[in-house]
Amino acid sequence: MNPIAEPSPTTDRLPEHAIYKPNAKGSGGVIRFGLNPAKGAVFLDAAPQSGERQFDWENKVTMKWGLPDLGAALAVLQGREASAKLFHKSERANSACELRRRDDPDRAPYLMGVSRQEAADKSVRKVTIPITHAEAAVLEQVLQAAVRRLVGW
Repeated sequence: MNPIAEPSPTTDRLPEHAIYKPNAKGSGGVIRFGLNPAKGAVFLDAAPQSGERQFDWENKVTMKWGLPDLGAALAVLQGREASAKLFHKSERANSACELRRRDDPDRAPYLMGVSRQEAADKSVRKVTIPITHAEAAVLEQVLQAAVRRLVGW
């Protein structure tokens, strides 16, 4: 059984992949990817750090990624593009995600930021995390598996 493609027998939910990045300053976050074949998408949830090793899931930012979004992220992770800027607009809010490579040898090689601006009050929530080469390698495999599952191959 492919764990990314099949629901868990105990939860009926598809597995998720998360990159947790708490830090001592309390400004870290987590970005979680969940496959939803019924909706033909990967849902990305980003939550800010709210404590030493706690995250504020009640104020998370959610984006629905279709195949074009997955392709843009994969192009960055595969070194074909320097960055991907994804923007989704709805009546209730605007959501954005940027994944980019960085050339500074003293910093993580990738940076991912997710934000949402509410239409009603213009408030903005944002989560930004660094991504290591190892995390990027796993994320690339997760997103490739999601593409295969969504296209039915």
